[in-house]
Amino acid sequence: MSTRLDAAPAPRVRSRADLAEWIAAGEKPKSAWRIGTEHEKFVFYTDTLGPVPYDGPRGIRALMDAMVERYGWQPVTEGGQTIALRRPAGEGPGILGTVSLEPGGQFELSGAPLDTLHETAAETQKHLDEVLCVGERLGIGFLGVGFSPKWTLAETPHMPKERYAVMTRYMPTVGKRGLDMMYRTATIQVNLDFGSEADMVKKLRVSLALQPIATALFASSPFTEGKPNGYKSLRSEVWRDTDPNRTGMLPFVFEDGMGYDRYVDYALDVPMYFVYRDGKYVDAAGASFRDFMAGKLPQMLGETPTIDDWSDHLTTLFPEVRLKRFLEMRGADGGRWRRICALPAFWAGLLYDDAALEAAWRLVKDWSAEERQGLRNAVPKLALDAHFRKTTVRDVARDVLGISASGLRSRHRLDTQSRDETIYLEPLNELVSSGKTVADELLERYNGAWKGNIDHVFAEIAF
Repeated sequence: MSTRLDAAPAPRVRSRADLAEWIAAGEKPKSAWRIGTEHEKFVFYTDTLGPVPYDGPRGIRALMDAMVERYGWQPVTEGGQTIALRRPAGEGPGILGTVSLEPGGQFELSGAPLDTLHETAAETQKHLDEVLCVGERLGIGFLGVGFSPKWTLAETPHMPKERYAVMTRYMPTVGKRGLDMMYRTATIQVNLDFGSEADMVKKLRVSLALQPIATALFASSPFTEGKPNGYKSLRSEVWRDTDPNRTGMLPFVFEDGMGYDRYVDYALDVPMYFVYRDGKYVDAAGASFRDFMAGKLPQMLGETPTIDDWSDHLTTLFPEVRLKRFLEMRGADGGRWRRICALPAFWAGLLYDDAALEAAWRLVKDWSAEERQGLRNAVPKLALDAHFRKTTVRDVARDVLGISASGLRSRHRLDTQSRDETIYLEPLNELVSSGKTVADELLERYNGAWKGNIDHVFAEIAF
């Protein structure tokens, strides 16, 4: 979930065409394609294993204040409260990266758009070094899994961001698991570029079809409130009962005529959450952006949207792959360093090499909407063991990883030891070879050495 970092004036939306043109402005030549990685971590007290609230001498705000003081981050405030951090101008690589807070205090790095996965790995390590150093002084630890393994929803703190208050009020009216999604899930995401409308459509189709494969590979959320929950990716399952208007596999993307205009049609039909004006969030939950464009928004009669309002609205859509001025892969559970690096490697290998993208498209192009949805429905519970046609997700994942590796080899981006970017796929190859996801390994430990005591997760799976 994005954090607005400024309130600069934006042009008014004059017509529906402006909405499609705003998305199309994201087109970039291949030489300018970049990789932007986001990852969230649960924050806990190392002495009590309880969640960390916003306030207090060892709270989230104290953590952020310490990062400002020690590492030169700049605070971003809302209502006098620090809600995000950004690098000051002139800091070099990583300048565009931000640290933000998810609703339940999940601590997120939204990384800078980088050229290589080696830079992504370095950026991730630098961020983790910083938060671990500051966290140790405060008795705070960080956990990389997909769903809060111990705390109840009532025990989970709320961060002081107005947009989250709007969403918290609205979520229970449209689904049963929306508050779990907000407060008890964590993810890794990657943002990737496109070169043209046709390139966007092909990449969106491939990544939607294969998003359940990523979900299976990154499944790491088998516990709820200290016990197994029956899923390997409960985070993914929660999304199936959050808000059907703004989630899902977007079957229309595979229909003839798909392009920017068709995505605009979809986005206009998704109810709004809010409008940001004069530093405040106006609760418009359930309202129509079409009415807003006509000056008929009940909360702001006569007011019409700016292009920033459109940008904000697109951030409130949560399909498996989200289109803005880039494509956002949304199917993975949270994880530690190797998996944070593995997700952008997986997708960059598939989407940033023409031959790999074509091979991936050949693999998925005859999958029906029913098959894609069936795969999406099965993976949260079964992960690699889910069946697809006459094979399993594990076998499909092996083929997809092979395509991704070929794409990364073709990119030929080498590190200082002359290794290409395929090194970041190693944890996924190991996982497919063993047939065990992180969730499987956690369940084995829970039922074995941990003897049913979930507290061990905070020692063994923390960063």
